[in-house]
Amino acid sequence: MASRLNVFKVGWQVVKSVSFGQRIPRRCLSSTIPRRHNHGQPLFGLLFDIDGVLVRGRTPIPAAKQCFQNLVDRNGKYKVPVVFVTNAGNCMRQAKAEQLSHLLEVEVSPDQVMVSHSPLRVFSQFHNMCVLVSGQGPVLEVAQNLGFQNVVTVDMLREAYPLLDVVDHHRRPKDTVLQTKHLPPIEAVILFGEPIRWETNLQLIVDVLLTNGKPGNSVTSLNYPHIPVLACNMDLMWMAEAKNPRFGHGMFLVCLESIYKKITGCKLKYEALIGKPSVVTYNYAELLVRQQAESLGWAEPVERLYAIGDNPMADIYGANLYNQYLQASRQTQTQAQMKGGLGQAGGVPKQKAVGEVEVTEYLSASVLRGEGCLPKACLSILVCTGVYNRDQQDLPPDPMHTVTERIFHGHRDFRFDPSLTQPSFIVQDVREAVELVFQQEGCPLE
Repeated sequence: MASRLNVFKVGWQVVKSVSFGQRIPRRCLSSTIPRRHNHGQPLFGLLFDIDGVLVRGRTPIPAAKQCFQNLVDRNGKYKVPVVFVTNAGNCMRQAKAEQLSHLLEVEVSPDQVMVSHSPLRVFSQFHNMCVLVSGQGPVLEVAQNLGFQNVVTVDMLREAYPLLDVVDHHRRPKDTVLQTKHLPPIEAVILFGEPIRWETNLQLIVDVLLTNGKPGNSVTSLNYPHIPVLACNMDLMWMAEAKNPRFGHGMFLVCLESIYKKITGCKLKYEALIGKPSVVTYNYAELLVRQQAESLGWAEPVERLYAIGDNPMADIYGANLYNQYLQASRQTQTQAQMKGGLGQAGGVPKQKAVGEVEVTEYLSASVLRGEGCLPKACLSILVCTGVYNRDQQDLPPDPMHTVTERIFHGHRDFRFDPSLTQPSFIVQDVREAVELVFQQEGCPLE
């Protein structure tokens, strides 16, 4: 798959924050998007968020199980392509597939699961570098499975340099300790997800950045720009069993960015930000949908994607941003075809994505070749069982804040477009979402 999608180079721009205080209206797009079927074959695929849509922590949302019983036939075969797109990143996709199979009581293949770090498979220029990985769970196994050949975990770094981690007095060395292991210079930092000991990871990551990848050395001058940092999952908060959202990896990134800026006076830079709402995440998800359609024996390409989520800033924003990207790509492709081809190397020329970020994307010809290759649209559906709560969102706005001062929960480096938080549809839960999609498509859901 790595050969089908080239790496995304990302440039970011910050603008003023805005919040979700306003009510999100329901919009119906059935009159604007033509439906076409090939002898009864549907031409759409489904992208499901997990936390807040299918489960709350380890507890399945009741509507989810019934929904998926209707999405498979008597033999357990899916009626349409289904891909699970989650910003979780502290596990292997095989483990997530097994968990979903158990909770939903339908067979979920690892090929149907996309976690936040999945697109790192195509970032091959980093695979031979010595990388420091941060997160929890089997981070070493995850990194190696993604293709990284020379991996150092935070625990390995702490063991090699035991004098670096001293915030917790109980973990401080009791006697004089010499460096016990030699580690090669670290060339990049990969942030998979929120760690368990934030103080340890924050300290050691900053050490690596300040010393140009050699944390055992003294800081004699500022190495800036620092070594590359790639972050997966920008969710500030997520929904578990508690009544209110919990801190996510995005909160850890806020801490890391603030600490680095406080110490150096410089802005922490990212080589890439991956996970919803990033366009690269949806591009990768679309490739998985295409593979699912092929496995179902579909003769026609998928024309529409429906992204179902609970977080306006991550799920809805990302789906709408990808929809804008699809429209821009089709327009670029049409213009290129009118000029006699797709340009050098058969790919799309440098292109700035529309929406919250500026992205220069280099897609291989296999992704964009042919008019029907990319979907025509990606529609967003917001459910009220997770981060978004209709009752809370409809409360009167805080009189202490003006429209231009509302709180923005997206990542620091994302230029915010309030219109992209507006879903195509709002429903109560995932069952209603799927029923709505089949109704829109004119397909019976039995």
